[in-house]
Amino acid sequence: MKKLKREECTFSFSRSSGAGGQNVNKVNSKATLYWDLKTTTLPIDVLERFRERYHGFITQDDIVQITSQETRNQKDNVEDCFDRLNRMLENVWRAPKKRKATRPTRSSVEKRIKSKKMSGEKKRLRRSVD
Repeated sequence: MKKLKREECTFSFSRSSGAGGQNVNKVNSKATLYWDLKTTTLPIDVLERFRERYHGFITQDDIVQITSQETRNQKDNVEDCFDRLNRMLENVWRAPKKRKATRPTRSSVEKRIKSKKMSGEKKRLRRSVD
């Protein structure tokens, strides 16, 4: 699997929400990663699988947007964004295996029919006798 280069991504920073006291009002610790799918060097099939699986992270301009405000440190949030993007790419890197259609074995068919007959017999015995 090929790792994504940091040069392909851009970051913006804003004020984070949540705990942090006065620090929240002063420091831009929330990191937002932007990755343009039109200019990337990744294979087309990987990008198609990425689009299909993670369509909620992609804007109309074909830009992936991932935010992180887990920590109070901007550098750690940048790392978290980049790690999340790489994990997402890892998940779609390999194409899923195609399912081969198979027929049920003779014994499984016989077992199914036998259980159906037993169930029917059980219900027949529950009927009232005329």
